[in-house]
Amino acid sequence: MTSKTKNLIWNGLLVVFLFLLGFGIYGASVKIDYIWRWERLPKYIFYTDSQTTAAPVDGTVTIEGSKLSIVPAGRGDAVSFEGLDGIKVKNGDTVTKGSTIAETSSTKAGPLVVGLFTTLYISFFSIIFAIILGIVTGLARVSGNPFFKKLSVFYIELIRGTPLLVQIFIFYFFIGTIFNLDRVTAGIAALSVFTGAYIAEIVRAGIQSISRGQMEAARSLGMSYTQAMALVILPQAFKRTLPPMAGQFISLIKDSSLVSVISITDLTKAGREVVASTFSPFEVWFTVAALYLILTSGLSFLVQLLEKRMAAQDR
Repeated sequence: MTSKTKNLIWNGLLVVFLFLLGFGIYGASVKIDYIWRWERLPKYIFYTDSQTTAAPVDGTVTIEGSKLSIVPAGRGDAVSFEGLDGIKVKNGDTVTKGSTIAETSSTKAGPLVVGLFTTLYISFFSIIFAIILGIVTGLARVSGNPFFKKLSVFYIELIRGTPLLVQIFIFYFFIGTIFNLDRVTAGIAALSVFTGAYIAEIVRAGIQSISRGQMEAARSLGMSYTQAMALVILPQAFKRTLPPMAGQFISLIKDSSLVSVISITDLTKAGREVVASTFSPFEVWFTVAALYLILTSGLSFLVQLLEKRMAAQDR
C-alpha cells in the first residue's frame, strides 16, 4: 500500500469522524428540546442604521444641483441643505414641518464585533508589554547578579502562584486607584504582568538550551556579554521558544475574557449582554466561541508562517 493510499484512507476516516461528531451534536440539540433562533444574531454582529433629515418648516422644495432648499409658505428665509444623500422629495414638492426629506442608511458594527475589537486591542498591547517584560525578566533570571536573579525569581513565583482573576482585581481596585488608571489600562497591565512571568520562564529555558560553547565562542571573538547575548544567544533561543510562546499568546487571548469582571465590554461581556437581550444563550455563546477561535487561529497561522520563514533562512 502506497503512502498516498494510506493518506487517502486516513483522511476518509477523519471525514467520517467529523460527520459522526456533527450528527451527535445535532442529536443532542434535538434531545434537549431547545428552539434555535439564529435569526436574532445578525443585528448584533452588523446592523443597518438609518438617519433621517426632517423639514424644519412648512414650504416648497427647490433643488439646484446638490443644494436643497425649502421656501416657507409664509414669510421667512429659505432653509437650505448641502450634500444630502437619499433625498426623498422632488423639486416643487410641498412639505410640512417634521416630514422626512432625506434618509441615509449605513452599516455599523454590532456589540459582538465591537467587543471583538476590544478584545483584540487589549490582547495586542498585552502581548507587546508581556514580551518586553518576559525578555527582561528571563535575562535577569539567568544573570550572575544575585539581586536581579532573586528579584526575577520572586516576581515569577509570586505571579504564577496567584490566580489571574485576583491579580486583575488588585490592579484595578488597588494599583489603579493609586495611579489613577482607567479600567482598560489596568486590564492590560494585569494581563501583561501575568503573561510576562510565563514568558520569562520560556525565555530562560530557551537561553539555557543553547550550548555554553556558543557564548564562549562569541566572547573569544571579542564580544561583550551583552553583545553575545543579543547577537548570538537570543536569536537562537527565539527560534526554539517560538512554539511555546505562541501557545502562551493564545492563552492570553482567552484569558482576556476575565477583564469583563471590571466592566470592560470585551467579547465575553458583550456576549452576556446579547444573551440578556435575545434569551438565546446557545446561539450567542457558540458565536462568541467562533470569534475567539478566529482570533487564536489567526495568531497560530501567523506564528506558523514565521516559523517556516525562519526555517527557510537556516537552509
